[in-house]
Order: sequence, then C-alpha cells, then structure tokens
Amino acid sequence: MAARVTLYSRRGCHLCEAAREVVERVCADLGEQFSEVFIDADAELVDRFSDEVPVTFVDGRQHDFWRVDETRLRAALAAPPQ
Repeated sequence: MAARVTLYSRRGCHLCEAAREVVERVCADLGEQFSEVFIDADAELVDRFSDEVPVTFVDGRQHDFWRVDETRLRAALAAPPQ
C-alpha cells in the first residue's frame, strides 16, 4: 500500500518533530502509511520548501505547512484517495 501522506522535513527541526508526532498518530489510528523526506540533501527541495518545513502532502497535494492540524488531516484521510 502506497503512503497517502508525505512529510517533508529537516533534521533538528522542532516543528518537524511535532508534525511527525501528529502524522504518526493519525496514520496509525486510521491504518494509513506515511513517508518522510528530509529535504537537506536535495537542493531542489531546499529551494522549494526551506521556509515552510514541515510540509505535508496528502494524496500528492500540499495539505499543511509549519504545523499539522490533526482534525484537518483526519478529515483529508477520511476522503477516498484522489
């Protein structure tokens, strides 16, 4: 099963750690998968997301940045994948 949620983050980022906790909890509760991409090793991703990490995508679409709203994430994952 492919991950419906992608979390773009940086190592040592306290907002990223908080976002990961929310994503992990919601995905575990709903039986969904998530993947995490650390942007620091990819110059293109750094250019794209540097000022917005953590950034979450659901089903390939940007969902949140800086903070993950648990209620919004649960609602997004309740909808069928697009």
